[in-house]
Amino acid sequence: MRHNFESLADVFAYSAKKYAKRTAFVELDGEQKYTYASFSECCRRQSRLLSNFGINSGDKVAILSGNMPNWPVAFFAVTAFGRIAVPMLNELTENEITNILEHSESKALYVSKRLYSRVPEHLLAKMHVVIATDDLSILRSDGTAYTCDGRTVRPIADELACIIYTSGTTGAAKGVMLTHKNFCANIYTSWKCAPAYRRDSFLSILPLAHTYEMSVGMLYPFSVGAQVCYLNKPPTPSILIPAFKKLRPTMMLAVPLVIEKIYRSSIIPTIQKSRFLTWLDNFSHSLLCLLVGIRLKSTFGGRMRFFGVGGAKLDTEVEAFLRKAHFPYAIGYGLTETAPLICTANPKQTHLGSTGRAATGVTVRLDNMDPATGEGEIVVKGDNVMMGYYKDFPRTREVLSDDGWLHTGDLAHRDRKGRYYIKGRMGSVIVGPSGENIYPEEIENVINNIDDINESLVVERNGHLVALVHFNDNVLDWNYETQDRFIEDLERRKKEILDFVNSHVNRNSRIKEVEVEKQPFVKTATMKIKRFLYKDKSSQDNEGNKE
Repeated sequence: MRHNFESLADVFAYSAKKYAKRTAFVELDGEQKYTYASFSECCRRQSRLLSNFGINSGDKVAILSGNMPNWPVAFFAVTAFGRIAVPMLNELTENEITNILEHSESKALYVSKRLYSRVPEHLLAKMHVVIATDDLSILRSDGTAYTCDGRTVRPIADELACIIYTSGTTGAAKGVMLTHKNFCANIYTSWKCAPAYRRDSFLSILPLAHTYEMSVGMLYPFSVGAQVCYLNKPPTPSILIPAFKKLRPTMMLAVPLVIEKIYRSSIIPTIQKSRFLTWLDNFSHSLLCLLVGIRLKSTFGGRMRFFGVGGAKLDTEVEAFLRKAHFPYAIGYGLTETAPLICTANPKQTHLGSTGRAATGVTVRLDNMDPATGEGEIVVKGDNVMMGYYKDFPRTREVLSDDGWLHTGDLAHRDRKGRYYIKGRMGSVIVGPSGENIYPEEIENVINNIDDINESLVVERNGHLVALVHFNDNVLDWNYETQDRFIEDLERRKKEILDFVNSHVNRNSRIKEVEVEKQPFVKTATMKIKRFLYKDKSSQDNEGNKE
């Protein structure tokens, strides 16, 4: 990259000047659109507004909104002027919103009108000002706070830029403190992995409140003068396909679930319905993948050169197809705590099952390595590593050493060429009766490749492995769950799953029982199942009652 940024204020000033006339952020089929120049001016107006309401550098400003061009307006109006952003996910409950706003001590709030009613009244009353992301109008304000005495200072590299609250898959929310240096390090890492240019067009479908989309899908393209397009509707297939045709994006980010659903709901049925494609699958699978890949790339608009997959492990069968189809997928691995990139592999560097090599500027090692398997915990050091957890020194000490090494909690092994292969979370590893490590994620990959299964989770109960499965829509009609025919069909399916899995895994990984879930699993922002909710039946039932 030709420019080294020290802070997000540097990114903001550089891009606004260099790419002034180019489109920065646009809403597909919507009214919001900014050139880099108009975006800069809008952010400055918003910063002045916050100053008028006494919001100084160092104060926290929360953002609760769906993806739209005014989301980055809110973010830069806060961070480029020394304030601290507190992004929140749309799916948060009222209780979670309350906890975050109170814990972060946010003084102002950007919120979409759709989500405004979810914020408790007593918290709205505490805000100096509440601004709608839909049109940047003031929804409410504290008249006594309009003092015009807010002061801003240009931030420096090591100052706090953002607090992102994450519960991940294992429990209570933690406020991850990310600095300007953390974000700038990720911009540089992204450039070294997959250079983007002013002519590139990004399609954004993941939540901006998650660091993956925030860093790689918003800040990075902004730093190189590219265009980012947002959808004003949920990214369902019926919305995405027309969007691909209209925008013809060159780059986008996704979680594995997106491409895995396309593979299982569209590609596999297309092959099975065609006698020619079925014959080709039997006699020349590579040619089949190539032909289907051409169609797939056309569906994505025909210009895609970088389809980043991160947030969870990509299914091996799906990845094998993408490789043979010459689809330009890329793999990344990271955490919110590293803003997020740790390992990367661009479309020319991917290797089946691997999450790539250590990203540029990031040092990675394996701790407590098992000499028999070569597996150890991924430990990371670099300018991408967080300051710590906000107001939570004990949990910070659990993962961050005095000399700056972050313990990820992820188990992996490394091949001779430096590529890492994630085995699973340390907290999810199940120790077998003979002391062997059992990785539930590997068993789940087998289960998820069974027809009609949407997703699965493997847990340990009473010394046995139990598979929790959720079927695709319309496979089971739960209105008839008390009738004999339904029960017989359900038991038959459970036995088929049991037999299939146990014939495809090693002896130690065989499951004892299959349970069928009526409702989809509760997930994180990157669509990973919250395992801690399903460790025992009572936890699962309690969560189900909340729905």
